Amino acid sequence: MIHSLWFRLLIAFALVIAVTIGTVYLFVSRSIAGEIERYEEIREQFHIIETQAMLSAHYHTRGNWEGVQYVVGNRSVVSGTRIILTDFDRVIIADSEEELLVGEKYQPGSTDGLSGNYSGTYFVVFSEDQEAIMVRLYIGPRFLAGTDAASPRTFGEAINRFLLWGGLLAAAIALVLTFVLSRRMSSPIAALAATARRLGRGDLGQRVQLKDRGEVRELAQAFNAMAIDLEHAERLRRNLVADVAHELRTPLSNIRGYLEAICDGVMKPDAATLQSLNEEAALLSRLVDELQELSLAEAGELKLVYQEEDVTELVRRAAASWQPQVAAKGMSLSVDLPDKLRPVNIDWQRINQVLHNLLENAVAHTGKGGIITVAAAERGDWVEISVSDTGEGIPAQDLPNIFERFYRVDRSRARATGGSGLGLTIAKRLVEAHGGKIEAQSKLGKGSHFSFTVPIFR
Repeated sequence: MIHSLWFRLLIAFALVIAVTIGTVYLFVSRSIAGEIERYEEIREQFHIIETQAMLSAHYHTRGNWEGVQYVVGNRSVVSGTRIILTDFDRVIIADSEEELLVGEKYQPGSTDGLSGNYSGTYFVVFSEDQEAIMVRLYIGPRFLAGTDAASPRTFGEAINRFLLWGGLLAAAIALVLTFVLSRRMSSPIAALAATARRLGRGDLGQRVQLKDRGEVRELAQAFNAMAIDLEHAERLRRNLVADVAHELRTPLSNIRGYLEAICDGVMKPDAATLQSLNEEAALLSRLVDELQELSLAEAGELKLVYQEEDVTELVRRAAASWQPQVAAKGMSLSVDLPDKLRPVNIDWQRINQVLHNLLENAVAHTGKGGIITVAAAERGDWVEISVSDTGEGIPAQDLPNIFERFYRVDRSRARATGGSGLGLTIAKRLVEAHGGKIEAQSKLGKGSHFSFTVPIFR
């Protein structure tokens, strides 16, 4: 579980949440503490000034300190602090706690029973006749619980508690949401992994069904496309094995039949018999050569010799070599070439092989009185070579598959009309090795048009 994606996402989000809430709590609590501390300082100063003003008013009104104990006591109750008033020489005038005797010398921290951290301040008071005296005021730390004086610090502590509990609650909610979301995010990946395992075990019909949108859906679509390609490749592989076995079985059976007949004395090893054996052996050799050539082309290991070549001469030679077969079948073969074509950068032998393959198919699938046309024309930086015929055409459902190996429209696999089923596949690989592309267009009963492009020499 600790290695699963959802658990890692949960831990990652939990750490982010903890760091975020901790950082916010730290900065907010420090900020509140600082603000409360500044507020306390301001309020202390205001308390001192207010107390001094009350004592000055009392002295100004009475002209002496008679009754000041009552003023100091009331002020102490309101502020929640201990207040001691002395003259300039620290002779006690009043004590809010009435623990120190009036007229005695005051020693801060020695007889007040506290920690001695009173803050003593000097200030001047005036009587009605403007007689001025200097006195000292000692205000102790706040100590009366539940008074208004303690509320700012208590308020700050309450805020910190609310922040802490709020942060913990937010963290808990965030963790629950993170758990749900992480499981939701990881479940499509888990589904992909499970489907991939089933594909690995050979169940190529598996597909991922996801309702999510965005990148995960695109990943699922890419995965399904890959599964379709794998299923298609596996089907082609099985067909390849079956087709190779079929293609090899026929000539081998013929050769074996001839040899058995010779051994049994049924046939004589004369020139005609040996010629038949030679044709069957040549057919086997051609099939093996085509398989090897296709394997090299698909692996990208086919050696090509690129040279500057005249495509016009290439087309005319190829057409001329097929004139006898065309004439024997009662068809016509024409060449449509412009006055001038730029040289192309090709392997002459390989492109000639492609052109001959297309002409062979055209001758094989065009009947008497048909017309075959070989043409070439420039298309930007490419030269397009095409072979058109008025033959039987290709059904629409078969057209997308004609470049697949061993695929033949003629289901009878007759060698006279179907060939080995590798010619167009090899042609496609050779054209793509030159950087070009090959296409086919056809209408059943009206003929076919094959075209491919080769690069212009630079």
